[in-house]
Amino acid sequence: MNRLIAAMLFGSTMLLGSLAPALAATAVTVNGVAISDLDVSQRVQLMKLEGGGNTKAAINSLIDEQLQLQEATRLGIQVTEQQVDDAFQQVARNVKMSTSKLNELLRANGVSDATMKSRLRAALAWQKVGEVAIRGRVQLSDLELDQQAAAALDSDMSYDYILKEVLFITTDKGSAASRTAQANQYRKSFSGCDTAVQLSLSYTDAAVREMGRRHATQLPEALAKELAALNIGGITKPRVTESGVSMLAVCSKTSARDTTFVKNKLRSQQGNEAMKAESEKYLAELRSKAKIVRN
Repeated sequence: MNRLIAAMLFGSTMLLGSLAPALAATAVTVNGVAISDLDVSQRVQLMKLEGGGNTKAAINSLIDEQLQLQEATRLGIQVTEQQVDDAFQQVARNVKMSTSKLNELLRANGVSDATMKSRLRAALAWQKVGEVAIRGRVQLSDLELDQQAAAALDSDMSYDYILKEVLFITTDKGSAASRTAQANQYRKSFSGCDTAVQLSLSYTDAAVREMGRRHATQLPEALAKELAALNIGGITKPRVTESGVSMLAVCSKTSARDTTFVKNKLRSQQGNEAMKAESEKYLAELRSKAKIVRN
């Protein structure tokens, strides 16, 4: 559960301390803004809840987070209380808790909800800084993406299909085996898409859904390879899904070398990697220019 909470906090490792009482000693100042010993101790507790951390790591994270917030302010970026509350609620949903239960978990581990919300505020602010000031620094070559996408596209991924899904609905986990057996019976009798619906009427809770046109690159690789080996009128082996036991019927199959989806996937992956690198570089620049005084 602790590691789940850590994973849900926007993937950020940068922390912001809550507002400390006036009597708390100052641990460090960042461009004149104080971070207290209480801030640090609270953040150490949060890091322990997430699976590890010490005072040095907490201070460094707090410094980074304060720099993020200051840069957001300089750029005129604001994060509302509602946005922070929504993010906190999303964390609770992701770990399958109510916000009150998440608060209880935090308090039981010596962490205030304000500490986590401060971290979320900084993460939201930095995300907006990225959109405003950092994304423009990320440059990807369309030519290189085209070349990489073409190289990644093998023969199994070079087909365009019109598909129908045949679904044997399951009501509980225990029914998957019996439904798979029925799906295999259906598969043996299957003679093409034109009779798919009529054949399904012989079974209880079996449905046929039009999936329309799909290129192989839009499908999971293992499924695309299975479809590539089928002719028109073929049907895949049963697969257990969240909805039930599913099979895909091939109603049309044409050769079509389309790198669009592969290219978009590469663009997203490489863009995220480049964005992360540029964000780290941007933050390092802020740190190098900042006046940081440790007490």
